[in-house]
Amino acid sequence: MSSGQDSVFSEYESESDTSQTSKLLRKFKETPFVPIGMAGFTLVVGYGLYRLKHRGQLKMSLHLIHTRVAAQGFAVGALTCGVLYSMFREHIMKPKE
Repeated sequence: MSSGQDSVFSEYESESDTSQTSKLLRKFKETPFVPIGMAGFTLVVGYGLYRLKHRGQLKMSLHLIHTRVAAQGFAVGALTCGVLYSMFREHIMKPKE
């Protein structure tokens, strides 16, 4: 085996030793708006399903469409904020070399 393959295998082994929690925390630090968007999406859908019981005269299909649009809007908004934050961090706050 060449030394290049050894380094790939040792890199893989070191990653497999880390726990899922540490991987999740590392990803959350790198891109914090993705988990926030996922959590918000889940909360909006959960609230929409809760309100499904008390929708009154509103048709079910219309209620589900409104819930989907609100959930997607929250997720897209969080991802947009994440992209803007990463662009700000990389281009504006980046120290000059």
